[in-house]
Amino acid sequence: MGQRNRGGAVKLRFISRSGTWPSGHPRCYYRPKGRKGIALPDLPMDHPAFLRAYAEAAGGDMPLAATHLTGSLGAGVLAYQSSDIFRALSPTTRDQRRRTLDKLRRAYGDLRLSGLRSRHIRKDIAQFDPNPANSRLKVWRALGRYWLDAGLLDMDPARDVRPKAVPKTDGHAAWSRDDLDTFRAHWPIGTPQRLAMELIYQTCAAIGDACKIGKGHVSHDGWITYRRSKSQTMACSPALSRSPEWFEGRPDLLQACIDRAPRALTYLATTGNRPRSPKAATGWFADACRKAGLDDGKTAHGLRKLRAAMMREMGATKDQRMAVLGHETETEADHYARSADLRRVITGTESSNLSNSGPTDSLKGLK
Repeated sequence: MGQRNRGGAVKLRFISRSGTWPSGHPRCYYRPKGRKGIALPDLPMDHPAFLRAYAEAAGGDMPLAATHLTGSLGAGVLAYQSSDIFRALSPTTRDQRRRTLDKLRRAYGDLRLSGLRSRHIRKDIAQFDPNPANSRLKVWRALGRYWLDAGLLDMDPARDVRPKAVPKTDGHAAWSRDDLDTFRAHWPIGTPQRLAMELIYQTCAAIGDACKIGKGHVSHDGWITYRRSKSQTMACSPALSRSPEWFEGRPDLLQACIDRAPRALTYLATTGNRPRSPKAATGWFADACRKAGLDDGKTAHGLRKLRAAMMREMGATKDQRMAVLGHETETEADHYARSADLRRVITGTESSNLSNSGPTDSLKGLK
């Protein structure tokens, strides 16, 4: 797990630091190469509770069996991963689900699949808080349906397992218009943080999708079109073009950021001009929000929510919002626009003259 230095202290492997907790302790993640980081507690690194959390996170790195005996739960998991149903999922969903499937194989792979009952699944998810428990239950349900349809089981053991009640929350906090001004004042044009903010603002993309966007996604008239990683739906916006009033666009600001950024395959590139990792970019941008003085918890996802609310306030139809955000359902569109100012929705809002400024407009006065 760790290596002992000459002085006798244990050096913890795969520790990644990302900023600082309000307490002053470093914000640490257990992040082996190629793996999603696991957040560690707000404690000194030599604190017993910190070391316990580290040990639990590192426990998932024990070797994973390549094969399992026929009739075992592990063999059933591998069969599901080889199925057309699993391969039809989006790459992002497959990656997320594969991590949970690996954990199930490590924990229960040698057990008989035919002995699996609902009570076992309830016991498994009981060890988690509501949101991670329900995410794990989704994987169990996908397995149960597959095993039943494939004839590996005569009943679906996950069918009658109810999800845990989740406290009501709006999830990621939506930005305000004041947050836009605060962020822009702190991060000037020419910084990668400002480029990320303006790219997300103009495309309304999730940060993972924003990391993939480059010049190749821009049409001759300045529209950016891309396929969302999460749902595989298409999304389109007048990011570098004159836009409808309801879009409240600022193509001039995005163009200025692009013009002052190093040339790379994607707009959001690292210092080595390589595309940013979507996983790393999430924490990187959240750290930029904190440094800009935004309220704790403001993220790239909250900026996407603000844009959905702004479009609703300015009179965009649901179909227009769904096309820009890449949403598949009206319910999803309604959820994202929930933070809209209802007074603005009712009375309308005068749009800024800058909403129709094109990519070649004067950059005088830009901040």
